[in-house]
Amino acid sequence: MKKVNKVHVKKGDTVMIISGKDRGKKGKVLEVSPSEGKIIVEGRNMVTKHVKPRKMGQEGGIVKAEGPLYACKVMLVCPKCGKPTRVGHKVFGDGTKARVCRRCGDTL
Repeated sequence: MKKVNKVHVKKGDTVMIISGKDRGKKGKVLEVSPSEGKIIVEGRNMVTKHVKPRKMGQEGGIVKAEGPLYACKVMLVCPKCGKPTRVGHKVFGDGTKARVCRRCGDTL
């Protein structure tokens, strides 16, 4: 049985990168891979790929694309206060759960 890891960010979240060559930059999460613990952020961690032409008439060459990075290297940006924050969880009286900002307490 394969263990599924939890990731603190979801697809569509705005995150700030806290380490590496893109430190301090913000971007939108395009893809989340919980099994690897990695995410892909729009326009960040750009890598070059050497692509072969697959079909007749298709061009090959060097293509720039977003590379995956570990989810632990990013922090969620709160939409209310606009600052990078840790994610907290809150259970309401009716049994619903929500993610909350640890800085301002607003729901994410």
